[in-house]
Amino acid sequence: MNINTDPAAASASSSRDNPCYGNDPTVATLNVLADDERSYQLPYAQFLYAETTPNPALEKDSDAPPEKLVIAFAVANVTVLGSGLRYIERTIQKYELKFVKSATRRYAAALKTHVAAVTISFTSESHES
Repeated sequence: MNINTDPAAASASSSRDNPCYGNDPTVATLNVLADDERSYQLPYAQFLYAETTPNPALEKDSDAPPEKLVIAFAVANVTVLGSGLRYIERTIQKYELKFVKSATRRYAAALKTHVAAVTISFTSESHES
């Protein structure tokens, strides 16, 4: 049993211990651990849609993460850059994604799903920085 509460310290060799995401069928919110070192809890009740596309930054930078996932909530859009993001998209579809965060590039080769960057932009002016 893994009792490690720090997802970044988990093993990259096991898909169950991926430091980029976690899943739990009983969660009510998605914990977004953004690259600005802030943590946000977004309720699945406000989930609108998710969209996975090729990362447009690839046109200018061949080292850019290959995929872009936008997770839209009523109050915010979460942008995830990385590879193998379809798994995260399927986990969102079941409302089971517990957290999402980026991991250093050294994990990329060992993981089927690697998150290189996570940013959040609020759609409501009621959020204060």
